[in-house]
Amino acid sequence: MLYYLFTWLHNEYGLTGTGVFQYISFRTAMSIIFSLLFTTIYGSRLIKKLHALQVGETVRNLGLEGQMQKQGTPTMGGIIILLGILIPTLLFAKLENVYIILMLVTTVWMGIIGFIDDYIKVFKKDKEGLAGRFKILGQVVLALIIGWTMYFHPDIVVRQQVTLPTTNTSPLEVHQKGNSYYFTQNLKSTMTNIPFVKNNEFDYAKFLSFLGEGHEKYALVVFLFFVIVIVTAVSNGANITDGIDGLATGTSAIIGVTLAVLAYVSGNTIMAEYLNIMYIPNSGELVIFAGAFVGACVGFLWYNSYPAQVFMGDTGSLAIGGIIAAFAIMIRKELLIPILCGVFLFENLSVILQVSYFKYTKKKFGEGRRILLMSPVHHHYQKKGYHESKIVTRFWIVGIILAVLTIVTLKLR
Repeated sequence: MLYYLFTWLHNEYGLTGTGVFQYISFRTAMSIIFSLLFTTIYGSRLIKKLHALQVGETVRNLGLEGQMQKQGTPTMGGIIILLGILIPTLLFAKLENVYIILMLVTTVWMGIIGFIDDYIKVFKKDKEGLAGRFKILGQVVLALIIGWTMYFHPDIVVRQQVTLPTTNTSPLEVHQKGNSYYFTQNLKSTMTNIPFVKNNEFDYAKFLSFLGEGHEKYALVVFLFFVIVIVTAVSNGANITDGIDGLATGTSAIIGVTLAVLAYVSGNTIMAEYLNIMYIPNSGELVIFAGAFVGACVGFLWYNSYPAQVFMGDTGSLAIGGIIAAFAIMIRKELLIPILCGVFLFENLSVILQVSYFKYTKKKFGEGRRILLMSPVHHHYQKKGYHESKIVTRFWIVGIILAVLTIVTLKLR
């Protein structure tokens, strides 16, 4: 909203300084600052409100050191993160931008699902919370909304090199590379970036090439399938990672910074051409949203670091995972998620392997056996005697390494 106000003041009155709102870099910086200030200043007030409402965490005794001391710590603190994302985005982003609209929908949608889950746990005294099938259903519906919009919305296109003659009516652009020239157009496409491959691009339609001529018209099915898998996996991965103070929050902030960098280079014609990556028109506006996301996570970490004064609950963790997944899909970097979100993946796999191995050995030997002392894997390290702050710090370091590797893949082919 401030973007529109200052743009109007600049166009109508030419006020000095109002033109800076045209720059994505300036609005991103303002988004980060506002989000940080909001979450740190109003976070304490919300924590007091949660205390007054007796919105405390119910902790099961799993035999972990210091675990029962967390009994009664306010939960549902994810509300702080959601507001820290939504308010700066509404203030500084172009609200007619389809990518921004989709990210706002994702934030609210997943926040509501998480809030319902926390509400059932806290106020209905049901430790199980919202049934898993309803969580999955909510994630699948969101994935379908994202995938369907990206496939059909006219403003969601990518710049692709074309050969003449072409039947597409979108404007042609001429580019020079050395002594040769080539043409590009903004086209509807199911292309995405893929790491470690020379041309760095992959079309989902290729999965259906066995169908023969005309298989491209069924690409939507494959694209929707991948979007569903990515949204549900990352959202649940963030939820599982949120097990000890500051782990999910700090890891998500690192991922958010990386996504901001990827969105900037993908939405900037000069950077995209220099890096020889897919240019996505209008996607640069997502950097403002990423700034708000990072600011909200870092601001929340003020209260969520060890010893935590508040937990984000599913209100925050499900929303964070959904945001990361949707963001990566929109900038066509979703195939980088196994690297970038390696911590989430590691946590997810630790649970899957632990449960699967336990069931297998119980069926085969009549007695369930475990790979880890406890899953998710961060609890395994707690059982081994590591202090949770040391575990969190080391996971953050791993997250930073994975983030750097993710950015390096832009040129590592």
